[in-house]
Amino acid sequence: MNPRVESIQPEADYRLRILFTNGERGVFDCSRLLDFGVFRELRDPKYFRRVLVASGTVAWPHEQDICPDTLYEESILDK
Repeated sequence: MNPRVESIQPEADYRLRILFTNGERGVFDCSRLLDFGVFRELRDPKYFRRVLVASGTVAWPHEQDICPDTLYEESILDK
């Protein structure tokens, strides 16, 4: 099982800076999701910044979330 999200910081250009439960840090680019269904709402920068950690992953108030395995496997990890 991959690590889960411990903390999150939204950044410019629809990126999320993530601290995972194993201590690794990475950046996940959400921009490719913005044309799909419920994720279209994330185009609003104010709404995007309302991201929070919920049950080991990231989520937004209107119940958008991203699988924690996807976040870990597709993040660019800091070296």
